[in-house]
Amino acid sequence: MTNKMVGIIGGMGPEATVDLMKRVILATPAHDDIDHVRMIVDNNPQVPSRIKALIDKTGESPGPCMADMGSRLQHYGADFLVIPCNTAHHYYQEVVAAVSVPVLNMIELTADLICSENPGVKKVGVLASSAVLDIALYHKVFDVKQIETLFPQPTEQAALMALIQKVKAGKYDADLVSGFNAAAENLKRQGAQCLVIACTELSVLANELNSQLPVYDASQVLAEEIVKKAKYPKIS
Repeated sequence: MTNKMVGIIGGMGPEATVDLMKRVILATPAHDDIDHVRMIVDNNPQVPSRIKALIDKTGESPGPCMADMGSRLQHYGADFLVIPCNTAHHYYQEVVAAVSVPVLNMIELTADLICSENPGVKKVGVLASSAVLDIALYHKVFDVKQIETLFPQPTEQAALMALIQKVKAGKYDADLVSGFNAAAENLKRQGAQCLVIACTELSVLANELNSQLPVYDASQVLAEEIVKKAKYPKIS
């Protein structure tokens, strides 16, 4: 068995990147250190803000920085790359164009898993940054599958954004976390048949989410695919 090495275009945000690495470690069947996945990580918090670029329309594009990071990770020996930030997948093609190794697409992987495990699903609720809504990131992949993409209504979405910003700052409390569950309940009332945690900051708090609906965490989906591609490349 030949193991592959993953390159992680990280720092968006830093805690979310570390969370992904932990998920990869926990998802790896290992008996000793040598059994784990080798990861090269650029945990770069200086990547230009996705919020400023996409929502505020005042910031520079993160695309060139991400593409440069991807190129450097490939130069360091990465066999494939990942981007542990949902919103940053808006710039996915810029990274793909800058490298000659595969770049896993977290959005497509998550949508494909939901469809394979929920045949006939018609409505999916998305817990994510407002930027993901504005750029229709999940709408694009679900539309072609004839699935309706739902977001929390404005009040619940605003509370969710406040929580995301606090996670980035490392300062969140029970009152803010309650907004996570309120947003999930709002999506259920809208008719969502399953939920997607589609922000890696929210993935950090995944254990705080209480819902009767099936929940798919995009960060966990990506972590499991990293293990498959790194350790079992012939079947991934």
